[in-house]
Amino acid sequence: MNQLSGKVVSLHTGDSGDLGKPEVPSLQFEMDGVVGDRHRSYLRKAWEHDKQPQGTVRRNERQWSAVSIEELVAIQEEMNLATPLTAASLGANLCLQGIPKLSRLPKGTLLQFPSGVELMVEEYNPPCLDMGRKLAALHTTNSGQPLTDSAFSQAAKFSRGLVGVVELGGEIKLGDTVVVVLYQPPRWITRSSDS
Repeated sequence: MNQLSGKVVSLHTGDSGDLGKPEVPSLQFEMDGVVGDRHRSYLRKAWEHDKQPQGTVRRNERQWSAVSIEELVAIQEEMNLATPLTAASLGANLCLQGIPKLSRLPKGTLLQFPSGVELMVEEYNPPCLDMGRKLAALHTTNSGQPLTDSAFSQAAKFSRGLVGVVELGGEIKLGDTVVVVLYQPPRWITRSSDS
């Protein structure tokens, strides 16, 4: 089984209307998501770009979100930001270090933590225009040029992070190690029909 590992460098939760989430020393995960987080639920309403019509109540595959420090730095450089881009300003729950291509982890991958928490990757978290507007208002470039509302979407096209669901609940703390167990199809799927 293929494994990677990394480290938790920041944790965030909140329910404010500004899309950001303040930093906290630990997070409690229940089966319906992160305690105190605005995305905590088994259900959510479909958005404009979902498969279902906007407003349809559907399963919440976004109980948690994660970004990597390596991808944040790359986005920051691409946008030529004068100040650091943070997981807090992006509204992510976890910021991990040591997994530079976090956004490319496949659906079904497990993130395992020392307390027994297991988070399952559902999908890539695409950058949105609302977040782009927020970041354009918060940040300036090194050259002094204003950011466009679409600058974030362009820079973070393949590195915005992941969303997923809780497989096993518990507590994640700052500094915890995370083991990444890449999804692999079950052996019965990959066996030939001749055997």
